[in-house]
Amino acid sequence: MKFLYVILFLFCVGIVSAQKDSAQIKKHNFMTYSSLQFMYQNGHVFATNDFLRGANIEAEKINAYQAFALKLATQTTGEKLWQQIFNYPYWGAGIYTADFYNPEEIGNPIAIYGFFNGPFHRWENLTFNYEIGFGATFNWKSFNPVTNQYNVAIGAGESFLLDAGMNLEYYLTDKIALNAGFSLTHFSNGGMKKPNFGLNTIAPRVSVKYDLHERPEFIHREVPDFTPNSEWLISFYGGAKNVVFDNVDINIMEKYEGVFFPEIGFSLGYNRRISYKSKIGAGMSFSYDGSIATQVAVNNNELEAVDGPFTDKLMISIYPTYELVANRLSLVLLPSFYLYRKHIDNLTPVFHQKVGLKYYLTDKIFAGITLRAYKFHVSDFVEWNIGYRFYRK
Repeated sequence: MKFLYVILFLFCVGIVSAQKDSAQIKKHNFMTYSSLQFMYQNGHVFATNDFLRGANIEAEKINAYQAFALKLATQTTGEKLWQQIFNYPYWGAGIYTADFYNPEEIGNPIAIYGFFNGPFHRWENLTFNYEIGFGATFNWKSFNPVTNQYNVAIGAGESFLLDAGMNLEYYLTDKIALNAGFSLTHFSNGGMKKPNFGLNTIAPRVSVKYDLHERPEFIHREVPDFTPNSEWLISFYGGAKNVVFDNVDINIMEKYEGVFFPEIGFSLGYNRRISYKSKIGAGMSFSYDGSIATQVAVNNNELEAVDGPFTDKLMISIYPTYELVANRLSLVLLPSFYLYRKHIDNLTPVFHQKVGLKYYLTDKIFAGITLRAYKFHVSDFVEWNIGYRFYRK
């Protein structure tokens, strides 16, 4: 599992550094216009499960936290057309730690993540920005049925971090900038280990940024008129879902190891690129959920899955799509609806949400990672994707 999070981090940070633009010659490396930034935030934890509402050792609500981060970033200059189109963003990697004022049951998580800060608007020394981040988090004191039985928020020692917010950044001097804003943060292991109700926070944040080099002159050029175009996509995904069976008579540690079930499927989609930044479209997914209609038997104090009918596990879903495109990298939003699945008790809601990252390895082959959730805060499982697109330039 730790290996998967290392791959995620390399995917999140490395793919951005691999951005290519055949029409431009790269003149600067990451450190040419780099900066260091120290961030602090203190805010609210949403009470989305019993553990946070007070079912814990202290019998108190867990509704506050603080966090610190140290970030290394590089400022784009417009050498590549996408940088000018995105109003000269900066991006990089950071180390993050959070304190939920309950180290005995939650621990002090540490994250390594990539981030992208893009301006909505620029003035001479002031920018109004959005920022998104994605990475891997470690050092949780996760659920344990014997020693930490109340923490149903985090079921594993590792998790994903999703972060999104807005901020204002003002340069006090040629090299020092003050940044103030807020962000929403979601922590979850993506359903790879239950229980996993997750942690969701909102908090104001302040940062001090120091440029290690002189601020660059931005390159301006005439942007060619955009011509809308279309593409068809086919993609395949795989993942795993952990299910805990509470009603079996077995050693408690073995019980809460649960059983892992395969999640596989493929999608067909159509996108229309409507601007340099955006694609909209629709698609349909055909999937197999190995956890549906499954029971377990106990054999030598170990759980063994007893499969139900194959057809009971098949599902069809439809979705509209939106992609925010930055060269080869896309942030993908897919609000989805199950169109077909067999009616069985305790199914997840028909409306579910998917958010992910997609990166084009070549002009036609892409890979990605997608988090599937429901009720906007409960993770179902993680999809690891590979796909191909058909299009005309």
